[in-house]
Amino acid sequence: MAEEIKTKAILTCPMCGAKQEVEMPTNACQHFYRCTKCEQTMKPNEGDCCVFCSYADSKCPPKQKEAIENL
Repeated sequence: MAEEIKTKAILTCPMCGAKQEVEMPTNACQHFYRCTKCEQTMKPNEGDCCVFCSYADSKCPPKQKEAIENL
C-alpha cells in the first residue's frame, strides 16, 4: 500500500495558540506564515525546514515524501 502525502495540516500559532487548517505547498517548504488571529509571523524553529515542520500536526509534503522514500 502506497503512503499518501497529506497536503492539509492544522497549524498552531506558537504566539497565541490559534489553530488553523492550512493548505501546504507540495513542492517547496514554507518559511513564513502569518497567523490569521494575532497577525504575528511564524518562522520555523532552528533545524526545521519550514513552519509546518515546527508547528503543524503534519510535516511538509517534501519531508513526508522523503520519509516514504527512506522506508
